[in-house]
Amino acid sequence: MNRLRIALLTHSTNPRGGVVHALEFAEALTDLGHEAVVHAPDPKGAGFFRPARCGVMSVEAAPFSGDTTQMVETRIADYVRHFERPGNRRFDVFHAQDGISGNALATLKNRGLVARFARTVHHIDDFSCARLSALQHRAIVEADAHFTVSRMWQAELGKRYALSPIVVGNGVDVARFSPQRDGSEAPLRTRLGLGPGPVILSVGGIEARKNTLRLLEAFAQLHAVSPQAQLVIAGGATVLDHGSYRAEFSARLTELGLPGHAVIETGPLAQDDMPTLYRLADLLAFPSIKEGFGLVVLEAMASGVPVMVSHIAPFTEHLSDDDVVWCDPFHAGSIANAMATALTPALAARLKHRGPLKASRHDWADTARAHVATYARLRENAHA
Repeated sequence: MNRLRIALLTHSTNPRGGVVHALEFAEALTDLGHEAVVHAPDPKGAGFFRPARCGVMSVEAAPFSGDTTQMVETRIADYVRHFERPGNRRFDVFHAQDGISGNALATLKNRGLVARFARTVHHIDDFSCARLSALQHRAIVEADAHFTVSRMWQAELGKRYALSPIVVGNGVDVARFSPQRDGSEAPLRTRLGLGPGPVILSVGGIEARKNTLRLLEAFAQLHAVSPQAQLVIAGGATVLDHGSYRAEFSARLTELGLPGHAVIETGPLAQDDMPTLYRLADLLAFPSIKEGFGLVVLEAMASGVPVMVSHIAPFTEHLSDDDVVWCDPFHAGSIANAMATALTPALAARLKHRGPLKASRHDWADTARAHVATYARLRENAHA
């Protein structure tokens, strides 16, 4: 096997799905004998949200003031400035995981500084800003090879752009995400103020794409019949502006008049806290309306947590009726009924047992291997 030097570029050092994907599969590439270095703009200079067994590079990020479009353009420029230096381009393959890094590599390619690059499209956003939409388009069409994590987005890229991306899927670290308790549960329970439950966990923060407002409406219905229930909203680190949606969520929470301890927003948690939080949950509620894959579903299942999830693709590609409880994400009543169903003792016990078995079939090594042949072709063509 010829060893490859791979520059993986992602948009952030924070624990978002695409960043987790990049780090995990870069570590799997490293285990296969390649050299993979994950890059990201790092405005705070704090590094990635967790230690990594692969190479990492914090790209110097300039300060900016302005809206999301200006932030995106600033981060593209940060990447271009970094790779303009010849010593930073000593890689066989360049691989963008998002639109920011995809645009940077497109610019570098047009200037003759990078020969070819790959792009993973996790999902496609619907931007109201014409400039952001144009940047998203450019970051896809100017790549020389394409990957995606689900068949749904493979089909969508074929429909929109006549592309045939390789589906690489996702994995889960079953050593880290496990039902096995380690003594960290009681301290975290106390720190977050969790009661007897049931504890309903939502991961990803308060965003329209995560459908958090409808989840809140559904939780209020559940709380009416189970007054000790708590909704824990974890995560939410993002480079996008969700301020208006968060304001709408906050106003609706006040209108519903739920007790102060009923809804807990943790914000981004320390790396070691997330496996513990999954084990403290009675249910992962994930009524998202747009995902590339839904990595947190695998993490919850590996942790032995029952899952309620939207009955839409891409979830329907890799989950069955035996794995999860489905909901219609566009109706709060359906979400509420699905949560109540998933919490019934017999079904919850079956899902807890099945979850780790199902999750174990998703291996990061398979994801890594799915890239290697394309990487080899990109290197050959770059040197032709």
